[in-house]
Amino acid sequence: QVQLVESGGGLVQAGGSLRLSCAASRNIFSINAMGWFRQAPGKQRELVARISNGGSTNYADALKGRFTISRDIAKNTINLQMNSLKPDDTAVYYCKAVYYGIDYWGTGTLVTVSS
Repeated sequence: QVQLVESGGGLVQAGGSLRLSCAASRNIFSINAMGWFRQAPGKQRELVARISNGGSTNYADALKGRFTISRDIAKNTINLQMNSLKPDDTAVYYCKAVYYGIDYWGTGTLVTVSS
């Protein structure tokens, strides 16, 4: 099993930045892939960015250039740096891990971007 704990959400004005973190209960090298998803009110959950245990990254096309996913191996943590935030980025952001073919999710952290 993998437990995931997100942190770093909050309220920010449009144009501002936030950094989300997701701490995993296991060595992240043992986890096939980790990533961030988000779900806005009334919408489906969507991929924001993912990173493999080899370090490869990919992003939702619409977010490239504004969002950056990274990892801190010593802390078993992945991060999501979000810049130039827009009101449309308002959502609950979830961390996900894929471990031995099973998806594990955090409980989410709310990001609210005011105009």
